[in-house]
Amino acid sequence: MFEQPLLKITLVDILEATNNFCKTNIIGDGGFGTVYKATLPGVKTVAVKKLSQAKTQGNREFIAEMETLGKVKHQNLVPLLGYCSFGEEKLLVYEYMVNGSLDLWLRNQSRALDVLDWPKRFKIAIGAARGLAFLHHGFTPHIIHRDIKASNILLDEDFEPKVADFGLARLISACETHVSTDIAGTFGYIPPEYGQSGRSTTRGDVYSFGVILLELVTGKEPTGPDFKEVEGGNLVGWVFQKIKKDQAADVLDPTALSADSKQMMLQVLQIAAVCLSDNPAKRPTMLKVLKFLKGIKDE
Repeated sequence: MFEQPLLKITLVDILEATNNFCKTNIIGDGGFGTVYKATLPGVKTVAVKKLSQAKTQGNREFIAEMETLGKVKHQNLVPLLGYCSFGEEKLLVYEYMVNGSLDLWLRNQSRALDVLDWPKRFKIAIGAARGLAFLHHGFTPHIIHRDIKASNILLDEDFEPKVADFGLARLISACETHVSTDIAGTFGYIPPEYGQSGRSTTRGDVYSFGVILLELVTGKEPTGPDFKEVEGGNLVGWVFQKIKKDQAADVLDPTALSADSKQMMLQVLQIAAVCLSDNPAKRPTMLKVLKFLKGIKDE
């Protein structure tokens, strides 16, 4: 019950810990800013996110928002440990995740990592759904993530997934009159309705989560050269074409496919398809999605 209060860290500590924001310490780069690996005195290794300067609000609002976000705690969310606000600089300190992002493991370009087997992928699907359901339903005010993607699902040493960057969209939109496109999601994960309304909803997050389920099942990226010559033009389009032709099994990632996993992979594919409905009202809530996924496990 004894919650650790957020650490208020000095800029001097952070400069020292990141070696003056040395490029060699960069472990991630996103729409909200750059992430550095750092070791703070007396604290284990952490991840420091340096927010893009143009996008942050005034000091008081920032601190209030940080204190709120610091209270959002769940086993499937990346813990916010502290922050630093100094002049224009706004920095967030998160727990460091040893296994990096889901994106890293699925792309595995260097072939340096083991192949993610199906049990691990399924564990990641359920854990990420649990974290997202908590943001949507377990916390008041509800938090819409707005940038759910494979690089925002981080993995600890046991491959337990933790959703990162939650609350940052709100932190930034509070100080921008319009939400610029680079914030409201990442290409390949953006639901079709965002083009018309530009308004973010929990159902938009559900769509993006559907794309992640497709990535786990197919092993493919949401967009990219794979789909240049292919019907559908991207991962979602290609998968729907295959389902329509009764060729759903053709999309399953051969590196994770086995006699044991095939049935489960096809069921997860079905759940993804419901999440990816063009009509937001037809998409399930994240609590429903979590229930569907647990239902597979219990069979």
